[in-house]
Amino acid sequence: MESIETTVIHQLVADQIVQFKETGYFEFASGIKSPIYTDLRLTVSYVHLRNSIADALAKLIKEKYPNADVIGGVATAGIPHAALVADRLGDPMIYVRSKPKDHGTSKQIEGRMNQNDQVVLIDDLISTGGSVIKAAQAVQREGYQVAGVVSIFSYGFPDAEKNFKEAGLDFAPLVTYAEVLKELLREQRITEAKFNSLNKWHRDPWNWAG
Repeated sequence: MESIETTVIHQLVADQIVQFKETGYFEFASGIKSPIYTDLRLTVSYVHLRNSIADALAKLIKEKYPNADVIGGVATAGIPHAALVADRLGDPMIYVRSKPKDHGTSKQIEGRMNQNDQVVLIDDLISTGGSVIKAAQAVQREGYQVAGVVSIFSYGFPDAEKNFKEAGLDFAPLVTYAEVLKELLREQRITEAKFNSLNKWHRDPWNWAG
C-alpha cells in the first residue's frame, strides 16, 4: 500500500501539474532554464488531488508541529490549501498578504489569533523560500509565534535551506523534487540517463544546458 505522499506524487504527474520536458526546456521568470515546470495552482481544480494534499498536509502538521493552534495560508496559492487543512484539523485559519492593504485598516494578516498561538504557514511551492519567509516575518512582527512552514512541493535548492536557517524558521515540504525523480525512476517512467540529467540540473540550475 503506497503512502499518501507517493499518491500525491502520482497525481501531480498524472494531471501534468508537475511536467518534465523530454527535449528543450521551460524558462522561469528568473531566467533559469529548467526541464521541469510545476503549476501547483491547478491542484484546486482536481477534487481527489486537493483532498489527498489536504490529508497529507494535515498529517504532516500533526507529526511535525503538534502544538500548532492556527493554520495560515500564504497569499494567494496557499490560501485554499490552508482552508482545507484547517477544516480537517479543526483549527482557526488566517491568511497573510504579500504586503499590507493600501486602504482601510492596512492589515497584512487577515483573521484573528491569540497572543500565544503557534502558527503553521502553508504555501504551495518553495524555490528559494522568499515569499513565505516574508509572510512568516509579518506574523512575527505582529507578536505571534511561527511554529513552522509547510509546502506541497519544494525544489530542495540549497538557497532555500540557507534562507530558512538564517530566518530561524523550520520547514517541512510534503513532496520534494528528489522524491519525485526517485519515484519516476522506480516506476521506470524515466530512464537512468534522464534521471541523471534531471539531477544534474538540480545541482546547478543556473548553468544547466539540457
